[in-house]
Amino acid sequence: MTSALLLKILLPVGLILAALGLLLHRWRHQILVFLFKAINRLVPWHRLPLPLAVMNLIAFRFELRQKNLYGTPKRSDLPPAHWTPAATRSRTNDGSFNDLGDPDMGRAGMRFGRNIPPGCAYPDEASLLDPNPREVSRRLLARETFIPATTLNLLAAAWIQFQVHDWMNHVRSDKAFHEIPIAGDDDWPQAERPMRVAKTVRSSEATADVPPTYVNTESHWWDQSQIYGDNEAVQRSLRTGRQGKLKLMVQRVDGRADLRLEPNPTPGLETVDHTGAFDNYWVGLSILHTLFTREHNTICERLAVEYPAWDDDRLFATARLINCALMAKIHTVEWTPGILAHPALRVSMRGNWWGLLGENMKKSLGRLSDTEELSGVIGSATDHHTAPYAMTEEFAAVYRLHPLIPDTIAVYSSTTGGFIKEKGFTEAQGRYTRPFMQDVTIADLLYSFGLAHPGAIRLHNFPSALRRFEREMPGQPPLDLAAVDILRDRERGVPRYNAFRRLFHKKPARTFSDITSNPTWAREMAEVYGGNIEKVDLLVGLLAEDLPEGFGFSDTAFRVFILMATRRLKSDRFFTKDYTPEIYTHIGLDWIDANGMATVLLRHYPQLAPALHGVTNPFAPWSRLEGPSPAAG
Repeated sequence: MTSALLLKILLPVGLILAALGLLLHRWRHQILVFLFKAINRLVPWHRLPLPLAVMNLIAFRFELRQKNLYGTPKRSDLPPAHWTPAATRSRTNDGSFNDLGDPDMGRAGMRFGRNIPPGCAYPDEASLLDPNPREVSRRLLARETFIPATTLNLLAAAWIQFQVHDWMNHVRSDKAFHEIPIAGDDDWPQAERPMRVAKTVRSSEATADVPPTYVNTESHWWDQSQIYGDNEAVQRSLRTGRQGKLKLMVQRVDGRADLRLEPNPTPGLETVDHTGAFDNYWVGLSILHTLFTREHNTICERLAVEYPAWDDDRLFATARLINCALMAKIHTVEWTPGILAHPALRVSMRGNWWGLLGENMKKSLGRLSDTEELSGVIGSATDHHTAPYAMTEEFAAVYRLHPLIPDTIAVYSSTTGGFIKEKGFTEAQGRYTRPFMQDVTIADLLYSFGLAHPGAIRLHNFPSALRRFEREMPGQPPLDLAAVDILRDRERGVPRYNAFRRLFHKKPARTFSDITSNPTWAREMAEVYGGNIEKVDLLVGLLAEDLPEGFGFSDTAFRVFILMATRRLKSDRFFTKDYTPEIYTHIGLDWIDANGMATVLLRHYPQLAPALHGVTNPFAPWSRLEGPSPAAG
């Protein structure tokens, strides 16, 4: 029997069995996994008819939940989390008490978890520099010509860094360093040889049973700590102390009043914003921090009208809940289908939020099923599945998306469309961030980001500015972030590409041509890795891999995403059992339902309406206004 004939038989049978699997509550997931393991031998999920592709993704998620969640030893050296009665109905500043039965779960300072068995997560100390990370950067990652991601705008690039700053940050040493040798023909500064990269601080050393572990300085929860801070002192410094609001300042640009974040009060960092997280800061982060700080304050104003007796703390905490959920919704139903533009992803991500029965059904009738597939993760029962909730090292590894960054930032007027200025990326980041923004409005920057394309997440597209990255504080030596990305995965025990695929239930590549259909890339990888396919670094394989139709990043990275994207929602009681009017208020739930990225943009910057007219996803390119070209400017 031919594969084509077998497929014709399997598809209709598969639809029937898959539908039956969804209805048989107890066995539905096992049925789906069994069915799609058979189908995927013939056809990958992304080439299936839409209903089957969606069910295939559900099967992947179940298998990954069962086989790819591993906890790490709990820290015993943190001071006890501080309890207040408000913790039952609001997010704490450090993420404690999200799980009321385990107050430390997901708290800032807890260790990263893993998506692979502990025995597979030991760093290969003998191979940390094999091959040399700088040579991998030079020969495989360096941008030769900017490759644009034409279906996206630059807000999509800024957005993901904005969210990653909420999710994870490793502690790096100021005393211990890796030293990366520099080849004689390399143009790296002589005074900075070898390149010194701060080691990741280990929270615990390796034992026979447990690999080394690492601390996340951020709360693991999706609580927008990049805006609100992850400890009491930082959070209080960001608040006005009145009506629950966060601090903003008025700055005048060409005679127009423009609300901005206050400058950072830290000596030497005055040129980046005062906000919850400001590492690796740039203009893209500044405009999103400003936008959602303004959104928080507007929510506070609405709540204060409805609940005049509420004090500053109650208004702040409730507005934060609403703002956090709104950003989670934007990421789930707008950003993700923007960068993974496959029909099954659009259905699945909306299904995560609303359920496969759809938005209108859930808004009209509420939850009609206790299953997350039919009525969505939001408002369902909380479930940590097979391990305590934590961000994972493997999740951090697949979100290395530096190729999104462009070489230059061009600014156009949001009212006339006219060209204002253009600078290299270095002059729009770090200590140049606020000076770059002095003579332009936030609306101008948002409009300009809406027009510009980010880089495609591919080999040979890592921006030059990040391969000689100037850091915020003057006097710090530059870094090649491409080389650092390679080194970090090796250092933290993230498997190399083929091993990673095996651990995520995908066939390993037998040859370099199995990774990519680009013969030049296959030859270059073979040369860099000495013909040993097992040595290919995870990042290199992800950037080289042929992509499913519509995808902005690889299917291998997507396997981690399938698991962790819903886990961030399903483990968090404020998205599940406590997503209720009693916690959020009816006003809050209505606010989340009624809003998305476009309404947030237009509420605070209504002059953007012409550019957003007809744009179905605000992370896709906007409409250009009439105006002089850069050459004319």
